[in-house]
Amino acid sequence: MATRKSTGSASGKAYYMISAVAQKYNIHPQTLRLYEREGLLKPSRTDGNTRLYSDEDLQRLETILSLTRDLGVNLAGVEIVLNMRQKMEDMQREVNEFMAYVKGELARGLGDWEQRLNTALVRTTPADIVRQAAPAEAAATAETPPAGPSREADRKGR
Repeated sequence: MATRKSTGSASGKAYYMISAVAQKYNIHPQTLRLYEREGLLKPSRTDGNTRLYSDEDLQRLETILSLTRDLGVNLAGVEIVLNMRQKMEDMQREVNEFMAYVKGELARGLGDWEQRLNTALVRTTPADIVRQAAPAEAAATAETPPAGPSREADRKGR
């Protein structure tokens, strides 16, 4: 299969001519043309309008052949399966992007929370707390009047 072409681009992708693809997968070149007409495959073209199939095109072709040969799916069904598969891949990419965003926000939020927590807390020893609380509690109880009218005042009012 000497009909493999490599482009001069920096990507170094390999491209295959229709005859090489047809021979490799044991299908007629007209079948590949049909798949292209039906929109199942989209090979690139040279300036001379020759079809060139990339490795991604070959993977898609393998999926098409698996669906048609092994599972008996017709071309309309293949189109539906491929479209659903593309939508699922798009949704998976979106979910992954969302998860990365949420993780970033959580990481940023936890950093802020940790900083706020460190600035809100004051280091002290238990002895300092007891010494400060005791005089304040005594002063508060001495100045506070009873919570409501006494029972005796209540009896006099009747």
